[in-house]
Amino acid sequence: MNAHIPTRTADAVAIGPRPAVSRRTHGHLRSLLPGLLLVALLAASAFAFRLLPGLSAFSPMIIAIVIGMAFHNLVGTPALAKPGVAFSMRKVLRFAIILLGLQLTAAQVAAVGATGIAIIAATLLATFAFTLWLGKLIGVDRKLSELIAAGTSICGASAVIATNTVTQAPDEDVAYAVACVTVFGSIAMFAYPLLAGMFHLAPQAYGLWAGASIHEIAQVVAAAFQGGQQSGEFGTVAKLTRVMMLAPMVIALGLAARQRAKSTGSEHNGASAPMPWFVLGFVAMVGLNSLIDIPAEAKALIVTLTTFLLTMALAAMGLETDIRKLWARGARPLILGFGAFLFIATFSLMLVKLLG
Repeated sequence: MNAHIPTRTADAVAIGPRPAVSRRTHGHLRSLLPGLLLVALLAASAFAFRLLPGLSAFSPMIIAIVIGMAFHNLVGTPALAKPGVAFSMRKVLRFAIILLGLQLTAAQVAAVGATGIAIIAATLLATFAFTLWLGKLIGVDRKLSELIAAGTSICGASAVIATNTVTQAPDEDVAYAVACVTVFGSIAMFAYPLLAGMFHLAPQAYGLWAGASIHEIAQVVAAAFQGGQQSGEFGTVAKLTRVMMLAPMVIALGLAARQRAKSTGSEHNGASAPMPWFVLGFVAMVGLNSLIDIPAEAKALIVTLTTFLLTMALAAMGLETDIRKLWARGARPLILGFGAFLFIATFSLMLVKLLG
């Protein structure tokens, strides 16, 4: 009987902490639930608004950040929702970017050809470098310049929020950068079909120009298919190839931020700029999608889920954006976005005419 007492005590010690851990976990999940529900509701609203006439050309992600900003600045984000909103801006976003890799394959990149890939890569690098240079010239904060550069040179709002995992700019900067790439990407979406005939571009050349330079995937699709089926398909693949370059770009920015922190001695207690490991998950999903034939039904579901999760992240971003702080940035970032838009359009067109 005495021998049994230590056993019961040991069992109690072994199992004692479990209910406490379970309570903490459940408490954490309960704290996230109000914000996650709010963000999901705003994301669903964005998809619904997209069905209205005139809004179908816009990505639900863009609509979501507008709805989120309106809600936050007119109604106010409840304090109870803030943990779930922050979770959506970080964890949900990273998971969505990983899933984004399942929309790309190595074969799609190969279909663009070596010349097409070279044009896309050169345009991306030149636009990014030009935007940073112009931002420094006109006095725009480097973090905001990086976000506008990423959104313009790679893939719009998705690139802005992915890049910010390394840049770590204020939420208002993210909202400003998303607004810039939305405005100028929309202008390109309507202007490019009118310019294709003026520049005497063949269907593939027009598709490559659109895919290499228009900001959002939805905008590229809308503009490229105005030139016909061939230009639409080629433009979409060219754009997806450009999206694939998001991974090395974000990793390079992380390494550059880490190097700047070391050179300036701004590291705190040995901490350094975070390495965006989720981007490696993105690359892994591209590899998986290249090796395994995912059924069309499953892929359609994955695309919808990925878009919805990205839309949730943008809605959360809107809920954290104060318009008064946004206006305080002034017109210089807008000028920077316009300059970046003109550069990527003209530089890519020049390469397509010379090499495409």
